Amino acid sequence: ETPEQNVDHFPTVLRLLEKRQELVDADRALRAQKEVFQTRMAALKQRWEQLEQKEQELKASFVRFDKFLQDAEARRSRALRRAAEERHRAGRQEAEALRLRAQLEELRGERARLRRRLQRLEPCARLLGQALEQLPEESKWIQIQNTAAEKTLLLGRASMSVLNLFQLVCQHQKQPPTLDIEDTDGQLEQVKLFIQDLSAMLANLGQAEPVAPAS
Repeated sequence: ETPEQNVDHFPTVLRLLEKRQELVDADRALRAQKEVFQTRMAALKQRWEQLEQKEQELKASFVRFDKFLQDAEARRSRALRRAAEERHRAGRQEAEALRLRAQLEELRGERARLRRRLQRLEPCARLLGQALEQLPEESKWIQIQNTAAEKTLLLGRASMSVLNLFQLVCQHQKQPPTLDIEDTDGQLEQVKLFIQDLSAMLANLGQAEPVAPAS
């Protein structure tokens, strides 16, 4: 080649080198943009996964809260139902206590009347005894039997009333009678203790009754 041809060839080579450099720079810029894009996509993907996790946690919280509300309502309903049952049971027991107390008071009144009547009969009995001393032995024995029969009848009625009340208490307690059928004083004492215990239990129920929440 001649020197003139070599001179003409240099611009072409320079242009090729410049184009190659431009391609290299463009490729480098493209790779840089690609890395930036991939970084952004990775960040967006991570953010999306975080949002999905938050959504699942929020849904789980809603489910737990709904179950909590349902359980609370169920507990409230059970508490109201138990309170109503306790009030109903307390009402029945209070009525039973009032009935037994009335029977006990009636029985006490009857015993008091019997005592007063026996006290009034004592002078008559003494006079009758003095009169019987002047009667034949057979007539005296008949009079004594009649007086004893009247007293026995009165006391028998009182004892029967006590026994009936005592048996009612045993039946209410679902326990067999443990006292002798002739132990009238013991039976009356058991009835009195039962009424006292029942009254104390009713008082405790009234103090411990739960207050229903306002609807």
